[in-house]
Amino acid sequence: MTLRKYAFVLLIFYIGSTFAQKELTFEAYNPTSTLVVPVNTVIKAKYPFIDVHGHQYRMPEQDLSPVVAAMDTLNMGIMVNLSGRSGDQLIQSVKNIKDNYPNRFVVFANVDFENVGSDNWTEKAVDQLTKDVQNGARGLKIYKSLGMRYKDKDGKRLTIDDVRLDPIWAKCGELGVPVLIHAADPKSFWDDFDTDNERWLELKTHPRRKRSATDPASWEQIIGEQHRMFKKHPNTIFINAHMGWYANNLGKLGELMDEMPNMNVEIGAIIAELGRQPRMAGKFFEKYQDRILFGKDSWKPEEFPTYFRVLETADEYFPYHKKYHAFWSMYGLNLPDHILKKVYYKNALRIVPGLDKTLFPE
Repeated sequence: MTLRKYAFVLLIFYIGSTFAQKELTFEAYNPTSTLVVPVNTVIKAKYPFIDVHGHQYRMPEQDLSPVVAAMDTLNMGIMVNLSGRSGDQLIQSVKNIKDNYPNRFVVFANVDFENVGSDNWTEKAVDQLTKDVQNGARGLKIYKSLGMRYKDKDGKRLTIDDVRLDPIWAKCGELGVPVLIHAADPKSFWDDFDTDNERWLELKTHPRRKRSATDPASWEQIIGEQHRMFKKHPNTIFINAHMGWYANNLGKLGELMDEMPNMNVEIGAIIAELGRQPRMAGKFFEKYQDRILFGKDSWKPEEFPTYFRVLETADEYFPYHKKYHAFWSMYGLNLPDHILKKVYYKNALRIVPGLDKTLFPE
């Protein structure tokens, strides 16, 4: 090979290598914005707040001091631990709270829906729920496994509106405790896994989240079951977790709120949806200010400031803390104080019984 040909080959190799280095996947592309706008980082909520969607899975025996220390840095007055379980474990959790931080935590009970339809299942479940409330549970938490994973004694998918469960919802109304219920997942998990799917990156990195009309049922069917159950029990107060997965369609959610006055919503894991539509979301919060509660879901203290910034500031174009949840930027709602107080604590104080009101301003 001549020197000129050798030099030409080296040049082509260099150019090819340079272009290869510049090729990026969508997963890796995460540019730093060059936009220069005011930044108001809020590391502590403006008012003490109640997190109605908390999880502390080891509460029967865990040292609660580190949790309370982190709560104090955030200005969290009370955490509602939805993972209260039932029976002896619930009793142990309530005792741990009472012995150490009696006004900073409350627990919700859980129901095991295995083998619904077996002899006296409904009566036993209602009796245990009654005992759990007597032992200190302040509400009932229903996981998404109802409607998606649980099967009855005959192996059939247990629907949320199964008539055999009606006495449970009615008992909550009778006892005056709310039901916080998570049904299904974002609808995009049921959509085609293609370039049009807004949750493509999440499904690529978490493939087990992909669903279909037969795995276990269509999204519309599961959500419809939930809504029928709400309507069947108007005397029971429900808190629809994650805004019922309608935070990306607040017009429709508003219609549902009007249809079901016993349905409230909490904002856990959907703050990115609200942050990308600040004007629409602001109007929604104005209209339904008495029925929206603060919730976070996963206990990661470093993520709470994103919620505070969306709710409290008028900041523009700032990122969510998980790209695979939301690759878009967000804007602050700049909620007025009277609405902020309701979302942070007033609505929860009204809906969840037995909370210490002295921890919060009037």
